[in-house]
Amino acid sequence: MKKEILFFCALFLASSLNAADTTLMRKHFNAIINTPEPRNFLNIESLNLVADYVASEFNKYGDSTVFQEFEVDSRKYKNVITSFGPKDAQRIIVGAHYDVCGDQDGADDNASGVVALLEFARLLKGVELKYRVDLVAYTLEEPPFFGTNEMGSYFHANYLFKNSIPVYGMICLDMIGYYSDEKKSQSYPLGILKLIYGGKGDYITVVRCFRGGRFAKEAKREMKNSESPIEVKSFKGPKKLNGIAFSDHLSYWRFGYSSLFITNTGFYRNPHYHQIGDTLSSLDFNRMAQAVDAVFETITSIE
Repeated sequence: MKKEILFFCALFLASSLNAADTTLMRKHFNAIINTPEPRNFLNIESLNLVADYVASEFNKYGDSTVFQEFEVDSRKYKNVITSFGPKDAQRIIVGAHYDVCGDQDGADDNASGVVALLEFARLLKGVELKYRVDLVAYTLEEPPFFGTNEMGSYFHANYLFKNSIPVYGMICLDMIGYYSDEKKSQSYPLGILKLIYGGKGDYITVVRCFRGGRFAKEAKREMKNSESPIEVKSFKGPKKLNGIAFSDHLSYWRFGYSSLFITNTGFYRNPHYHQIGDTLSSLDFNRMAQAVDAVFETITSIE
């Protein structure tokens, strides 16, 4: 009997290590990935199915959930936004894109970031917050729109700026599900960085630019100090360094908002980047859950 009690206690402790729920995460992944057509910019119906799913999940937890609709090349697209915390406080934006490049599942790029948003929504419900936290699922991050004023995140950042909405900072999540313990599984834009960060792709990275602002600095510190067991490494460099601006945080930099990028380093690690091999089976759910926990702790700890 004593052994049985110890066994079940061990199971309970193991299951409660992560606040993120991997069973729910798998459910969300399946809903995002299994659309009639790949969720690229040409397949509006599939994009809308994902947006509607995200909104339905956000509605369960957020104070308010809205679509931000916009038109590009005579097609209508939409971001999905839900909010938590005091309405008159400065905002922390946490965003991830739900579209894909070409005809593939995009499990890591970037269903993983959107699944994280859905877990944050569940975990934030009922939490007392100092800041207004907006979770935003964007479309049109991928080519041919990346780096243009037609990115979904650009429309959102522009709206905040034009309406003088106070923003403390922004966290971008893009590719947080792929990890590897193999030697030489991690590459870098500069070879010398391997001497600093190592050759195994077994960690999550916090990326920020030089003179990136107070929020980015504080969020990096909280992420590094999180209690999650995942290894967190940080990188700071010039905005022109290849890869450092390759996601939606770029749109917020353009308006002067302090922003950072949380990623597994994308194509510097994942060999399936923008390929049909970017599937659910390639992801490490345990480490992704740990990354989600670390980011959630960061969101709720920032002073």
